Amino acid sequence: MPKAVWNGIVIAESDDTVVVESNHYFPRSALRDDVVRESGTHTVCPWKGTASYYSLEHEGARSDDAVWYYPEPKPDAAMVRDRVAFWKDVKVVA
Repeated sequence: MPKAVWNGIVIAESDDTVVVESNHYFPRSALRDDVVRESGTHTVCPWKGTASYYSLEHEGARSDDAVWYYPEPKPDAAMVRDRVAFWKDVKVVA
């Protein structure tokens, strides 16, 4: 089962991931709420739409904008709705 690991802790785990552009998109419900912090960062993907971000924080450690999601994905990217993906210092292991 795919897991997202950050700072030695599993922050998301699900056997229901969608792989898009080599990134595992986990259901939002699989992400631990206790490590998530809102971020004001947004970026734009030409075919997926506008991405929003979360930062991670746990026991004094922080990773800014390490999680992204598409609140309103474009029609061709509907498969990522209500899902999150990871980068930076988050490792996804399958």
